[in-house]
This record gives sequence, structure tokens and C-alpha cells, in this order.
Amino acid sequence: MNLKQLEAFVCVAEGKSFSAAAKKLYLTQPTVSSHISSLEKELGVRLFVRTTKDVELSSEGELLYDNARRMLQLEKNILRDFTQKDLKAANKIIVGASTVPGQYILPQILSLFSRTYPGNQLELREADSMEVVRLVQDGQVEIGFTGTTGSDPTCVFEPFYHDRLVIITPNNDKYRQFEKTGFSIEQLYEERWIVREEGSGTRKEAERYLQDMGVELNRLEIVATISNQETIKKSVEAAMGISIISGAAVEDYVEQGSLLRFSLGDQEVYRKLYMVWSKNHKPGKAARLFIRFVRELYAYL
Repeated sequence: MNLKQLEAFVCVAEGKSFSAAAKKLYLTQPTVSSHISSLEKELGVRLFVRTTKDVELSSEGELLYDNARRMLQLEKNILRDFTQKDLKAANKIIVGASTVPGQYILPQILSLFSRTYPGNQLELREADSMEVVRLVQDGQVEIGFTGTTGSDPTCVFEPFYHDRLVIITPNNDKYRQFEKTGFSIEQLYEERWIVREEGSGTRKEAERYLQDMGVELNRLEIVATISNQETIKKSVEAAMGISIISGAAVEDYVEQGSLLRFSLGDQEVYRKLYMVWSKNHKPGKAARLFIRFVRELYAYL
């Protein structure tokens, strides 16, 4: 067994095609087939089930897949840490971030870091919180920034920022009357709601706090599910409904008078934002420097 065979196996598994794997690896299709055949012969199992449409992993292939991906990622980690031929690549930091940290927290951090350590190149990939965790697990990003944690014991979740959750409404007479009294639970049932997508840290934490307040989530009237924060704010401004959103994301609209902002409960409600990295895919030197920088920047918040 060798890494070339495992690389061919993973490419076929992910592309569900021998020809696509050959194209991606710049090999001939017979070469890819030979790698898979040798691997199957050595392990004594069939790794793929061929159908009329595509190629699927067998049960034994599924068992091999995760281990093969980890071995290939370990090879990449070794090359990254010890190969200095491409200095720019060696100092490149790949960061994944969910919407709130990616759009409203990280821009200032990235700017300060790039001015403090100008020799590093930053790449930012945005997704929802659960997808960012998956990218970290798979080794596609070195550090993730999310609005929630996961259950994977191979991932480290470190709080770095406290984000206030607020209710936002249109700025009109109906909602200005609640500025002194706030929203009762019964009033929440009378409202139309715009919510974030499944996998969003904001949605997960908002639902948890509402349940803690005694709100029955199935009684809320949800009129839209929207992933983009700016679209949510504009939809609320247009009186489509009300929403729960990050306080960091709504400052501009509140200052302009376009929206009203309310506490989620009797007291201010904060949720933690997290840095996350994988124990299986150790962050490189530049990424570890970035983690220390963020820690020091928010040490007293």
C-alpha cells in the first residue's frame, strides 16, 4: 500500500468516477484502475460497487475512506511544515468563518494582523458554523471561527468573543411602543419571524435561549428562512417580519434609524464565538501565530 494508491482511491470515492479521478490526478484511467486494483488485492476486499451511472463505495470502502483521507492530510501537513521552497505558501493561513465572525468581527482582526505581521498571506472562506467545523475536520482550513461548538472530540473550541443577541424590528409606531416594556412571550407568538438557516450558530443559540425563556418554538410563525444577514436586515426593515440577530451585525441599521433593537430577554443575552482547530490537522506555524494574536487581542473582553 502506498500514498499514490490511497490518493487515487480518495479521488474516485469523491468524484464517483475513475475518469474524473484520472483527470484530477493527471493520470491515465488505466493507471487509476491499476492503483485501485492493487489496493483491493492487498486488502482482500472490494472497495467500490460499480453501477450503470457511477461508482459507489462498498462497506469496506467506506471503512477505508476516512483513514485514507487522514493519511493524505498528514502527508500535506508534513510537506507544509518542512518544505520551504515556496515562502508565500509556507506563510499562507487558510481561515474558515461563519457569517457573523466572517463579516463583522474578522475584518478588523485580519487587518491588524496583516499590518503587524506583513509576511503572512490570509485566505478567508465563509460558510455556516457547522460547515466551517466540517472544513476544519477535513483539514481544508487551519482555523475556523464559529458561533457554536460541535461534538467532535478531535476539534478544539476556544471562546474568543462575546456576541450580543438581539431582536430586531422595523422602526415604526407598532414596535416603538415596546421600547419601554420589551416583548412578552405571548407577543412573540403574535409576530412573524425571519430565521437563519439550519447550521447557523445564531439560530442554534437563539432557539436555545428562547426555550430557556419558556417559548414554545413550534408556536412561532416562521415566514422566511434566510442565510444572508444583510438580506435579513433589509427584510425586517421592509416589515416582512422580525428576527433575532447578532448585535455586531446590526449596529449600522440601528444607528441609521432603519431598525429597532431589543434585548432577547429581561437581561442582555450573549453567546460565545469560538476559534476552532483540529487535533488531527495541526495548524501550521503562521496559523499558530494567528491564534496567539487573536487570544492576546481579546484577552480582556
